Order: sequence, then structure tokens, then C-alpha cells
Amino acid sequence: MELFSQQWFAALGAIILIDLVLAGDNAIVIALAARSLPPHLQRKAIMWGTVGAIAVRSAMTVIVVWLLKIPGLLLIGGALLVWIAVKLLKPEHDDGGENKHTASNFWEAMRTIIIADAVMGLDNVLGVAGAAHGSFLLVVIGLLISIPIVVWGSTMILKLIERFPVIMYLGAGVLAWTAVKMMLDEPLLKPWVDPYRSFAVIVYLVVIGGVLGAGYLMQKSARSRPA
Repeated sequence: MELFSQQWFAALGAIILIDLVLAGDNAIVIALAARSLPPHLQRKAIMWGTVGAIAVRSAMTVIVVWLLKIPGLLLIGGALLVWIAVKLLKPEHDDGGENKHTASNFWEAMRTIIIADAVMGLDNVLGVAGAAHGSFLLVVIGLLISIPIVVWGSTMILKLIERFPVIMYLGAGVLAWTAVKMMLDEPLLKPWVDPYRSFAVIVYLVVIGGVLGAGYLMQKSARSRPA
């Protein structure tokens, strides 16, 4: 592909669009994981969470072809993302009556962010790599573009969650939707899934409803406990 040609700019436009759509998942995870931290640690979590997301995505870009050969990878990743979506709806102080140390909360948030980034990064890497048509420069540009998207998106979502806590459920629902999509795209399941693609909406509803229902029950249980 010739540099700065019409095809090159078309590919760049596709990569920007992919980053706008897929980097949003990373922003949601970072915002949900950082919501229970003090303000100064929230900013730290957003910055380091973004660094982790880019680092994971960069590493996956290099080994994506090898990763795709691992049987069951998308299925396992999707199931893990469902668990993360539920975990992110866990009440802030649901710890048996004892508040965790702030530093422990920070590192727990970072661990959740990195694991989720690794799971969701596969979709992003595949999308960008496909749109780049083998151009390493476009892949690098795609990674650079995703940095401000994740930072700005995380900050904005975090502010919205503070004002409208119900947005937590919307974010968890998006993660659950991403998880189902990954699992349904698993090559091992294609022989069984493809003939019944028209029923996929039922799977989406069950999984998303299960995640949101579990989160609601955890929140309700936490509110009903004696102070």
C-alpha cells in the first residue's frame, strides 16, 4: 500500500472508526474498576490502565496470528469477561464489613483492568490489523490514536458514574455483550452455532440479563446489611 495514497487514508479512516468503537470497552473497564478509588488514585488508575491497555495491545499485535491458533481462546476469553463484568458491579465496600487498604484497592483495580484489556484486546487487534492491510505504520498509528480515546473516555465515563450510578449497569451490559460476541465467534463452536445464528439474540439476552441481575442482587444485599 502506497504511503499517503487514497487507499492508505481509507485504511486510516477505518482504523480510527475501529478504535472509536472498540477502545470504548477499555474505557468502560477502567472507569468501572477505578470508581471506588480516591480521586487522586482514580487519575493514576486511568493513566496506568491506559498504559497497560496499549502495552497489552502492542504485544498482541505481534503474536495475534499465533494466538488465533489456540483452540477455545475466544470461548475462554468471553467467559472470563462475563466474570469481570459481574465483578465490576460488586459494591465498593463488599468486603465483610472491613474496608480494604487503599493501596490494595488500587492494585486490585489495576489487575482487573489488565486482565480485561488482554481479553478484549484480541478484537481490537484483529480489527486494526485487518484494516491496516499489512502496513506496520498504520498499526502503530492505530495504537497511538487509541491512547487519547481511552484516557478521555475513561475520565468522562467515571464522571458520569459519579453523577448517575445506574451507568455502571450500562457499562457492565456492554462488556457482557462483548463477551457473548467473542464466545459466538469461537471457531470450535461454529459447527453448532452457525445453524442457529437466528437464536443468538436469546444468548445475548440471557447472559446480559444474568450479569445485570447478579450485580443488582449484590448491590441490594450490600444495602440491606446493617451499617
